[in-house]
Amino acid sequence: MSRLRNRWPGLCLLALAWALPGAVGGQEAHVERGEASWYGPGFEGQPTASGERFDSGELTAAHPTLPLGSEAHVTNLENGRSVEVEINDRGPAVDGRVIDLSRAAAEKLDMVEDGTAPVKVVVPAENGRRE
Repeated sequence: MSRLRNRWPGLCLLALAWALPGAVGGQEAHVERGEASWYGPGFEGQPTASGERFDSGELTAAHPTLPLGSEAHVTNLENGRSVEVEINDRGPAVDGRVIDLSRAAAEKLDMVEDGTAPVKVVVPAENGRRE
């Protein structure tokens, strides 16, 4: 009986993690697929929606609804390359696009030459706002 009593807290946490997906562990809170583009020329040094100055050499991105300051994992579905970016701006300005990446992020995904790529955008549930 004492062995079960010692394991009781762990069993409760395990049951909670199973019953409440996204509440415990690294569950995904936001997942979307679509076309990504990159931006930079003409925006260098301009203020972003977060108030930071745009720097095409940083791993940042613009998204229409994700919280500013959140981090997103973006994967190029054509070649499997991925990158972590901070959402610091709003966009894309082109209909049908799900995210606009800085040039540095686009280089990591090997999509600079093409300009666009099909991507998967994932934001973990524990990713918090830093606005």
